[in-house]
Amino acid sequence: MYLNGFETKRLNTRCLTVDDIPAWTEYFQDKVGTTFIPNDTQLQPEERAAEWITITMDRYVTYGTGLQALITKDAGVLVGICGVLRQEVKGKIEFEIGYHLLRRYWGMGYATEAARRFRDYAFENNIAESLISIIHPLNFLSQNVAMRNGMKLSERGIIWRNREYDVYRITRAEWELQR
Repeated sequence: MYLNGFETKRLNTRCLTVDDIPAWTEYFQDKVGTTFIPNDTQLQPEERAAEWITITMDRYVTYGTGLQALITKDAGVLVGICGVLRQEVKGKIEFEIGYHLLRRYWGMGYATEAARRFRDYAFENNIAESLISIIHPLNFLSQNVAMRNGMKLSERGIIWRNREYDVYRITRAEWELQR
């Protein structure tokens, strides 16, 4: 079962709740910050935040995994979300380290810090033999997070949710060598 709440040097995590909708609405109000995510809906930002959080809460129950809120220890503010997601990619079930930050917190290392913690949790608890991150080919910031997380480009140009993405991957063996 998915542990509710991790701690890193600067962050605490917890499962998302409907109380996070107002804070997460900011993410969907930012056209730059959401450039590379699938957008197959015409929902307003608050509706989209509610949809994401509802889907995430369903994932906790159905799969035991999902994105969690990233809360700074010093100020107690939500800076983004990160976690392990069960995804279907090219007809195969994969486990993804996903991360999304509010743009005003980009470049501060929060995504890398959180992604590493969830990566370690996934391998330490035998969730998968390899982990992926699905990243748009032009999303260089997310590619850098994946590489700092020990991942390497494994597949280019897959079609996922009607858009082209690249897959970054780390195997358990690679992770063990890095430790």
